[in-house]
Amino acid sequence: MKRRTDRPIPERVQVPVWDLPTRLFHWLLVALIAFSWWTAETERLDWHIWSGLAILTLLIFRLLWGFVGSSTARFASFVRGPRTVLAYVRGMHGWRAIGHTPLGALSVLALLLLIGAQTVLGLFNSDNDGLVEGPLAPLISFDASDLVHELHDDVFDVLLAFIALHVAAVLSYRLALGKRLTRAMITGHAQLDPPTEPMRPARRWVALLCLIVALAITRWIAGGAPPL
Repeated sequence: MKRRTDRPIPERVQVPVWDLPTRLFHWLLVALIAFSWWTAETERLDWHIWSGLAILTLLIFRLLWGFVGSSTARFASFVRGPRTVLAYVRGMHGWRAIGHTPLGALSVLALLLLIGAQTVLGLFNSDNDGLVEGPLAPLISFDASDLVHELHDDVFDVLLAFIALHVAAVLSYRLALGKRLTRAMITGHAQLDPPTEPMRPARRWVALLCLIVALAITRWIAGGAPPL
């Protein structure tokens, strides 16, 4: 007669997932996008430009941090090919790696690209009277700036749609898979099934250096860019 052996269910362990720079980037970006919308709606255009420059600094920082930051922040750790994405869609419950999922990575990249496009358009944008303009608006003609103005409005509508999809995806992960993505982005930790490899953090001075470089580039652009 075979003996019945009940294997204990392994308890979930708390694992570091997101570093502080990545979390600060995320929530500051959320706040600044909301602030940019408000300043545009209330025609506080000077504040709107400053908000756009702050977003530009964040994006440049995130680009640099995506190459030299902590393991889960690096693009190489979450940007994957179509086969991996399809495999993940077929079996979401079996995904064990920390950080962005293959499907979530596509959402993150799309949002970053749209926010980047919106910010670049804002640099060349000007109001209808040409009295308030982005720092790079003098580099293009008035007609081109008028076209940029229209695109700046249109891209923001697309961005809002993607933000709504992103929020819906976070809610679906919580309801369907029981994953609290928002809590992890606040605390930096998540309860995961073992064995799970924790995040490998980068040194803080690297984050500070990335921020200094991002601020320097933004200051150069704010001054009208060329010459170097």
